[in-house]
Amino acid sequence: MSQTKFLLSEAQIPTTWYNVVADLPKPLDPMLHPGTREPITPADLEPLFPAELIAQEFSTDREVDIPGAVIDVYQQWRPSPLVRARRLEKALDTPARIYFKNEGVSPAGSHKPNTAIPQAYYNKQAGVERLTTETGAGQWGSSLSLACQYFGLVCEVYMVKVSYQQKPYRRGLMETFGASVTASPSELTEAGRAALAADPNSPGSLGLAISEAVEAAVKSGGTAKYALGSVLNHVLMHQTIMGKEALLQMELAEDYPDIVIGAAGGGSNFGGLALPFLGEQLRGGRSVRAIAVEPSSCPTLTEGKFEYDFGDTAGMTPLTKMHTLGHDFVPPSIHAGGLRYHGMSPIISQLKEFGLLEARAVPQTACFEAGVTFARNEGIVPAPESTHAVRAAIDEALACKESGEAKSILFSLSGHGHFDMQAYIDYFAGKLKD
Repeated sequence: MSQTKFLLSEAQIPTTWYNVVADLPKPLDPMLHPGTREPITPADLEPLFPAELIAQEFSTDREVDIPGAVIDVYQQWRPSPLVRARRLEKALDTPARIYFKNEGVSPAGSHKPNTAIPQAYYNKQAGVERLTTETGAGQWGSSLSLACQYFGLVCEVYMVKVSYQQKPYRRGLMETFGASVTASPSELTEAGRAALAADPNSPGSLGLAISEAVEAAVKSGGTAKYALGSVLNHVLMHQTIMGKEALLQMELAEDYPDIVIGAAGGGSNFGGLALPFLGEQLRGGRSVRAIAVEPSSCPTLTEGKFEYDFGDTAGMTPLTKMHTLGHDFVPPSIHAGGLRYHGMSPIISQLKEFGLLEARAVPQTACFEAGVTFARNEGIVPAPESTHAVRAAIDEALACKESGEAKSILFSLSGHGHFDMQAYIDYFAGKLKD
């Protein structure tokens, strides 16, 4: 019998996160203060983050210890399965070997708890009472909601209005986990009120929701901090638990990926899987083709400029050197709300400049077509964001069919689409636009 699932025991959960900064060919450009435009110091970030997360943001250590209390929570679903997509391979009639890391098995149904849990833990240790955050499709918001519940924190979520309207069950999940959820732009903040004054029918954006969440934290009088689900160095580092597990699981499969693929909005999902493999390459190990896949309606890596920009719409956050479409960019209201972000992680952006990864933009309808193909063969409905990685994996497998090459393809199934079925209904009804 051919093996399909490659599983690790709870005792094999990695005890450190990987920090790719230690292996980059040159240091990242520093973040800049939004007021002075001088390099940010750790003290400048204290209104937003607890000391331990700030230390991780500036860390150059290759390995950073995972606290025991975090591993205790990780054990609920980690290690996540590595699965050989044998039925998909057969349907495509490809010689390629296709593997996917299934992050949809987490309590929130996505990879986002990998960073939500440690962020809540470090804030609790610092005496913080509540966390504010933004969310697009709701995967991050639901993950932080649960993490706050586990560690006794209040959670306030600003959800991009179009997703708030499109995805009521994600909103319901966040509220079930104990969070308050507000459609962004809202009347609760100056940033929200300004956006509504400019456009009462604004669909919102991740950049704007970030502005509202940051403003709420900064004006809390010190009782609240802000939590971000992607982009920043410490967030990508937390997510590398995916790739570190995958390295061990590929050994179990007696294989190694030629190609590693992930959907990319802010960069945490793609980076979480790909960075440990790229780290092996940077230290003289085997090379991989790393492909970051984004929506053609929000082509940050493929069409954005590599320059300093704000992470939010109102210009309250530090400026980071990244690929950006401009902090005032409002993307179309596609269903893949988690990928509707104007900027990209500085780490991912710099890796692209180094030529260490490829960026690919794909249209929404082609992604859902791939998602349906995957669901009908593997029995898992991918989240709209994940369909971007599925699309690229199928395309690479079909290219192998044409060339006759038996390449090994690994992609991140970043989450399931059980709360996103309206998107599939719209796809079958021909209502989706690219």
